[in-house]
Amino acid sequence: MKPPAPTSVRVDAWTWAIRLYPTRSAASAACKAGHVKVDGVSVKPSRPVRIGDTVTAYTRGGERIVVVTGLIEKRTSASVAAAHFDDLTPAPPPKEERSTNGLREAGSGRPTKRDRRLVERLRGRR
Repeated sequence: MKPPAPTSVRVDAWTWAIRLYPTRSAASAACKAGHVKVDGVSVKPSRPVRIGDTVTAYTRGGERIVVVTGLIEKRTSASVAAAHFDDLTPAPPPKEERSTNGLREAGSGRPTKRDRRLVERLRGRR
């Protein structure tokens, strides 16, 4: 006989299980530091999440916004974990073209003394 499906799961276990954080202790530490919010409110690691909750997590990769669509307590494969949340994280803004302001092109070799002086003049050091 199969045990009944849980109606809620701890937020630290859930964020670890869906692979927002690499370890359960990292997920717990993020909750304690205020980096995990459920429906806009900072939560403790023991806060239960339910289906339909919106979880905002600040990770090394940036802010992640996910909606709980399923509850899992144990870490599984990435494809199984992806079935338990909807990712609402906005796409990162496009990288702007960096202006070189007259500086050397990348890969053009070591700068000469003349190049160094030009750079210093542009930066206002001379």
